[in-house]
Amino acid sequence: MATSTADWIEELKGISVLELSERIKALEEEFGVSATAVAAAAPAAGGGGGGDAGEEESSTVDVILTGGGDKKIQVIKVVRAATGLGLKEAKAIVDDAPQPVKEGIERDEADKLKAEIEEAGGTVEVK
Repeated sequence: MATSTADWIEELKGISVLELSERIKALEEEFGVSATAVAAAAPAAGGGGGGDAGEEESSTVDVILTGGGDKKIQVIKVVRAATGLGLKEAKAIVDDAPQPVKEGIERDEADKLKAEIEEAGGTVEVK
């Protein structure tokens, strides 16, 4: 399975966006990384300011689900989409609230996730 990067990119061009999203989530879970964290860290490295990197680290927050609300199924769907977890794992987070949904993420991403969960009917705390 020794394919070149160019071959791999050509293969990716031929799949659906949903399948690509699933592959990215699988890679994130397998290697314990986040594609958004890498993209956010790149501008900080290019900026060259030592103080900027410290400020970016302090701007990371945790999103804690404090309650599933009346529409638990909708909240479970949002948690699954945000985390890439399976149905059982996402349901466990919602049922056992308060539970962290995502930890160490950028403030903008946290605010977006908070809005999505609240729109679905859940209650969220950003710390």
